[in-house]
Amino acid sequence: MSKTRLEAFSDGVIAIIITIMVLELRPPEGTSVADLLPLLPVFLSYALSFVFVGIYWNNHHHLLHACQHVTGRVLWANMFLLFWLSLIPFVTAWMGEHELTAWPVALYGAVCWMSGIAYYILSRAIIAADGANSVLASAVGRDAKGLISLVLYTAAIAAAFIAPVLSIVLYAATAGLWFIPDRRIERRVSG
Repeated sequence: MSKTRLEAFSDGVIAIIITIMVLELRPPEGTSVADLLPLLPVFLSYALSFVFVGIYWNNHHHLLHACQHVTGRVLWANMFLLFWLSLIPFVTAWMGEHELTAWPVALYGAVCWMSGIAYYILSRAIIAADGANSVLASAVGRDAKGLISLVLYTAAIAAAFIAPVLSIVLYAATAGLWFIPDRRIERRVSG
């Protein structure tokens, strides 16, 4: 399989994930601006998840742009990532509908954590296919940014049972780390 086909399939799945998330946004029964206020937690959950999925889509693009060989291991690692990303609409809806309660906020973090693990596995599968001296291997290095993200997710999951608002802040901080696409890969590929 070519990396173009893999990227097209992944783009389609990610587009469906975003579509499912937006379909969870229901209009209020009333017609005043005040009727929108109870929907704020649902909208904020959607916005955070939209940013997360956008970040994964953007960095996935860079990852595949650096990829030279698509192996069976790369295909399955990609499917593993897409599996975890496909759960984001579910945890987003649960967290949004139950505002800031422990289990929905913690499960949201668990899905984000597993998505981070899956992204790491995919990057390592590509490096294994392309070699230790590949563009991706030199760009990613030890992947401190990815490891910091996993630590933040772990702290946020634990915080959900003490202060769910802190969890949301940590999730947003993690998104902030990745909001700008991974320049390490971009520089290596274009340089």
